[in-house]
Formats: sequence, C-alpha cells, structure tokens
Amino acid sequence: MMFSAILGNPDHPEYGVATIPFPTPKEQFSRCMEMLALLETGDAVKQDCKVLEITGAFPVLKCMELQCINVDEMDYLAKRLESFDIGEAAQFQAMAHKLELTELKDLINLTFCCQQATVITDFTDLEAVGRDHYMNLHGGCVLTDELNNVDGYETALLLIRDGAGTITPYGVAYDNGMKLEQAYDGRHFPGYHYEQEVLMVALTSPNEPEDTQATTWLYFPAEKEHLERAMLRSGIEDPDDMRLRFIESQFPVEVDAALDFRREGIFELNELSTVFARLSSEDQSKLGAVVMLAEPEYAYQIRHLAENLDLFDFTPGAHTLEELGKYMIRESGRFDYDSNLDEFYNYDKYGLQRMEQQAGQFTDRGYIAYLGAMSLDELMMEDPAEQMDYKMEGMV
Repeated sequence: MMFSAILGNPDHPEYGVATIPFPTPKEQFSRCMEMLALLETGDAVKQDCKVLEITGAFPVLKCMELQCINVDEMDYLAKRLESFDIGEAAQFQAMAHKLELTELKDLINLTFCCQQATVITDFTDLEAVGRDHYMNLHGGCVLTDELNNVDGYETALLLIRDGAGTITPYGVAYDNGMKLEQAYDGRHFPGYHYEQEVLMVALTSPNEPEDTQATTWLYFPAEKEHLERAMLRSGIEDPDDMRLRFIESQFPVEVDAALDFRREGIFELNELSTVFARLSSEDQSKLGAVVMLAEPEYAYQIRHLAENLDLFDFTPGAHTLEELGKYMIRESGRFDYDSNLDEFYNYDKYGLQRMEQQAGQFTDRGYIAYLGAMSLDELMMEDPAEQMDYKMEGMV
C-alpha cells in the first residue's frame, strides 16, 4: 500500500466513511467497492468520492483532501507511484508542488514526465547531483563511458548558479523545460504493466479507427469487477459492440494461433487466463501440445482442455518413435530398465506400438495423446448455462 484515503459521500456525510487502501489489492477490491456502494459512491467514471484524509508515502497528495475524486483514477495513480524509486518520488512530489497540481488527471500525467526534472535533496554530494542532472537531460539513458566523462561537480554548479530552481518541501526543483503532456485524457488510462499478466488486449469501439487513442487496456486474469468497470469507463456497454485487439500474451504460441479476438469476449478470455495462470510451467507447455492435438477454435474450448490436462499423456521432447520408446522404457518408471541390455531394446517398435494404442501424435513440443473416455469434441463442449452467465455479465 502506498497510501490510504478516508472517503465519504459529498452529498450525504451522514452515511459515514470508508477507508480505502491504494493501490487496492485484488483480494480486497470487491470488498472495497461494496463499502463505497453502501455510501452510494465509487462510480467507475464520476468523481463522486470526497477525500476527507490521505495518509501514506506521498504527503504531496494531501492537496486533494476535501476534494471529490474518482477511485479508479486514484488507484491508477497509486499503481504508477508504487513503481517509483526514491529519486522519482522526489521528482514527482517536488514538481507537483512547484506546478501546484491538485487534479488527479494532472497528477497522473505528471507520473509520465516528472523524470525529466532535476530535484536536489542533498547538496553534500554535488558530483552525484551533476550526474543525475545529466541523466535527466538525456532521458535517463546514457552510455557508461559517456557518463564517466561528465564532470558532475561542475555540472551541478552550473545548474545551481543558473538560479532557476524552486524550493519545495521535497527538494529544490529544476523543471529542465518539462512539459505536462496529456498521456491520460481523463477517461482512458495509458497502458501500464502493474502486475504479471497472462494476456493484454486493447478494447475499442468498432466505430473508431484501429489506431484510435480512445483505447481501454485490459489485463487478464482480472477480478470481474475490474472488467465491468473498465467497460463502463470505455463507454462501451454492449459486449457485442466492441473490438478486441491482441497486444501481448504469455500463452503458448499454439493457444495464440487458435484464438480469434474478433469473436472472443472479455469474460471468456479472462476465465481462460485465470485457469492458465494456475498451471505449472510444465503444464503450460503441455497445454500447447494439447491444443495442437485437439484443434480448438474458441477460448472456452481451450479452457476446458486446460482444466482436464490429466486426461492427456505428454512426453516432452519426444519427436520420433525412437525418442518416445526410449523415454517410456528408460525414464517413465514403468519398466525395470537395465542399461546392460540396451542393445536388445527395440525403441522404435515400442514407440510405434504405444502411439497406435493411444492414437497419439508428435508435435513441436513432444508426443501427446488423449486418454479420456468421452470424445475430444464432447470434452470441449460449451455449457449453455455458462454461456448465459457470460452474456449476463456483459450486460452488467
């Protein structure tokens, strides 16, 4: 937690207050939204929460006390700030104070450019100050040899003698010509990897061009409430009237190739991502081979396969009958292998026998075979009640 805020209903203070941590942990998100709903606040889009008090790591944010804020914006700001090191935190706070920023939109945008500024918090090491300033002027990326040739002490003296610094409670701030640009438009949060996700997609209206800036970024797996609020912020209420575009994926390439984002829904993709995230790395690789064997076409079919991996026999790295036979006889533990008799084993023959018995096949990942009693089509069959749940969720 970076900070917490005591929030209330600006029109009905008698309803009480709720203390919300930011960033709001996934396991607490639903409960926090329920608390705000009891106060008749916490809208996905409106600024309907009055901040009574903010406490935590960024005292500059106390400027928002007694203002009305949007909790999704506050949560996004907290996620951005959580990634900041000590130097970036000083840059953010000093520049927020210098520019007298009090609106969440401006504070969010500041997180994308405050690194351009120089903030001196310690004048006892001017060599380090000068080097940091040089890095800031060059976008934070300088070759080591180039930086070693910088006279940090002289660079710092020139900066200080320039007299352009502003004294703030967080250090002396030099903006270096920084411009507060609009990375966040007040509705669509810029793409930002906060946690390790399985899948990232872009949600846009089909009426907008594909390169539109009016993009809502979705990260799976996610809490149901997160997805519903993202849809509300996007302004797209009908799940059948949206366009999904693939951005990044941790799925095996076989899964990516099988998915057609033009016909998938966000709730189906989220369910698949949730199941996939629980798999071990070995089972994630196994799923790639299973998809090659079963040839699913929809996310729910792949999810059913992922939920039933124990019905498949997988021999990773086996691409020939000999390799399959060697694995079964030498490594599977099903036989008492004797290396002294190795020349008498017919690995090819045993591999062929096993493959014919199981109706298995070789894939790029290894040998795979389905051992279930029902057919693969039946295993992947859609549950009508489940599909109705997805449609109902999309209408929320």
